[in-house]
Amino acid sequence: MIDLYTAATPNGWKASVTLEEMGLPYNVVALDLMKGEQKKPGFLKINPNGRIPAIVDHDNGDFPVFESGAIMIYLAEKTGMLMPADAKGRSQVIQWLMFQIGGVGPMMGQANVFFRYMPEKIEVAIDRYQNESRRLLTVLDTQLADHEFLAGDYSIADIANWCWARTHAWSGVDVTGLDHLKRWLDQIRAREAVDRGVKVPGELEPAKVLEAAKSIVQK
Repeated sequence: MIDLYTAATPNGWKASVTLEEMGLPYNVVALDLMKGEQKKPGFLKINPNGRIPAIVDHDNGDFPVFESGAIMIYLAEKTGMLMPADAKGRSQVIQWLMFQIGGVGPMMGQANVFFRYMPEKIEVAIDRYQNESRRLLTVLDTQLADHEFLAGDYSIADIANWCWARTHAWSGVDVTGLDHLKRWLDQIRAREAVDRGVKVPGELEPAKVLEAAKSIVQK
């Protein structure tokens, strides 16, 4: 059994969708970010950085893993699923996973902060992060023009990028003209395991999400 410490965020979905796709049994521990439960001593023993998601694999000596990308790689290697075994195939998946971790996630995250959460609208910051997010989504669109998925077969790279790209409207990022991206977004959303995964730890209520995010940003 695996314990998943999570909340309803793109990084949280990366872990829950991966677990659902792999069919692994897991127990959900929902953390209230607005109450700062991710900063409490008990959780900091699992993730010293105080961020979700994190897992504890009780089948492997109660082994903790934090950082969403690290969790995905760990689970892929544990199960032999959603990542090729050969060196080139594995590298391609990890490259697109790192693309999300180093680019799509941070840029869209900052777009969220300045577009949605900051009490003062700083247009130069909003434009900077929305434009860069659009550029990165265009990179995905270009790759998907000639590939059904990002790196060969459906993989953790698709899950990671999808969990962020699906929130483009929340970041104020227009995807007009990115038809290959839209096809891919719809194709992955239609998967039953993905549908289950994005409902963990519960359905999103936009008003509560906005309230929680503003509270976190202002701390």
